[in-house]
Amino acid sequence: MSVFKIFLTIILFCPVLVMMLSFLIFRKMRMKKRYALGFSADITVFVLFFSVLIALYSVWGNTYISFLLGIMLCVGLIVTFLDWRTKNEIDVPLLLKRIWRLYFLLLSALYVIVCMVGLIMNVVGYIA
Repeated sequence: MSVFKIFLTIILFCPVLVMMLSFLIFRKMRMKKRYALGFSADITVFVLFFSVLIALYSVWGNTYISFLLGIMLCVGLIVTFLDWRTKNEIDVPLLLKRIWRLYFLLLSALYVIVCMVGLIMNVVGYIA
């Protein structure tokens, strides 16, 4: 196994590590904590998306990519609609930032849930 494959595997199975490392890098660049945390979350969304797909595949044997993309599309549409209803004028960069950060929260929660379900299924399978 090459070093690149090992590095990629570590990144995909531990998105928290990507979040922490990118936060530390941005802080070393003298960025404020708030902005460093936001940029770290933005970077981590890409890793979380693939990590969730890998976790889903390892637990249930299917990636459910169309389901995940459908949920992300619906969330984007709902946030856009709510933003339009409250402000009547859409600020596109701010809207995209909000949607992206919401994806971070949703994918983080989904990753934790899938990993916990996989852990519970393995423990129950080992005991039974």
